[in-house]
Amino acid sequence: MKRLIVAAGGGGDAVAAAMLHTALYGDEDPAVILTYAWDRLLIDPVPGPRGPNNFTGLQHLTPAVPAVPAEARPIAPAGSTLPRLAAELPHTFALIDPHHGVEGITRQLEELVTHFSPESIDLLDVGGDILARGDEPTLKSPLADAVTLAACCQVNAPIRLLVAGLGLDGELPPDDLRGMLGPLVHTFTAKDVEPISSVLEWHPSEATGMLAATARGVRGTCEMRDAGLPVPLTDEGPTVHEVDLDEALSRNELARAITTTATLDEVEAHSREVCGYSEIDYERNKATWLKDQPPVQLDREAVLTQLDQFEAEARSRGVTHTTFRRITEALNFNGSLREDLRQLLINSRPEQYDAPLWRITAPAE
Repeated sequence: MKRLIVAAGGGGDAVAAAMLHTALYGDEDPAVILTYAWDRLLIDPVPGPRGPNNFTGLQHLTPAVPAVPAEARPIAPAGSTLPRLAAELPHTFALIDPHHGVEGITRQLEELVTHFSPESIDLLDVGGDILARGDEPTLKSPLADAVTLAACCQVNAPIRLLVAGLGLDGELPPDDLRGMLGPLVHTFTAKDVEPISSVLEWHPSEATGMLAATARGVRGTCEMRDAGLPVPLTDEGPTVHEVDLDEALSRNELARAITTTATLDEVEAHSREVCGYSEIDYERNKATWLKDQPPVQLDREAVLTQLDQFEAEARSRGVTHTTFRRITEALNFNGSLREDLRQLLINSRPEQYDAPLWRITAPAE
């Protein structure tokens, strides 16, 4: 293994890491991608990140670092995209276990560095919320990024922090972060997206979906998440910049506060103190609400009528694109129906599929 890439927030960052590896390092040996099993409630009905005890079939790379191979399975009711990623991509997906806090992840990183002696270590974040202070009113999910940032800063090895698609996670205004960006490392192109194109057809990540869309030339304004956050799709979208790791840590108050934590509960307590909330509490509350929702069958005509109304309202807001997660939430469907809804829409109106986004057409179209 020549390359170690840490997917700062898990989820789509792991998919983007695979794209980054091909773009920067070509078709050399596959990378080890260290990532969370934290797919939020779209895939996993259990709040918070999964640990090794939530899987069968893991393989140990080092004593503290399990890999998730294609044969691994999450133990019900948990869910995870990692086994399918391992089946479709050539890389080794190593599991970040945040249940032992920053100290545990630091130990994981140190073991990987000692065992593999990688030629490079990249810490990759799509969107840039790893650069948050912690008190921003639009910040929604700082925890995972802060934990990996804090751990990377403890490791006695050169680690390069890379931010791709500034602002594409909809959490922080790009204008607030642009001054922290260092050298341009790469600008993704449609060709760079090809190795992960099949994954984008099913993976629920919105930020990495928009990263890929901008690399393919899509421009406009994309609405995302249940809150309908508007995200500009611009020429800045497919860029990857280096950021000074120490500068990021000095800005990120949550990352500094959790440096010596040994449990996830401690990390959450600091998040409530610094940010005013723990995003896992939000997931707990939402999971309870979703449990009480009755099962719904998709009726094609009813769905398309609802979609027409949603699109009309979105157009009035200046929206040109949206994600399938956003459509699922806006039409009040359970996240488990996202894939069925996606297939229904693509089959019904294929001309509106700007892979992997949905294009809001003008009425004349």
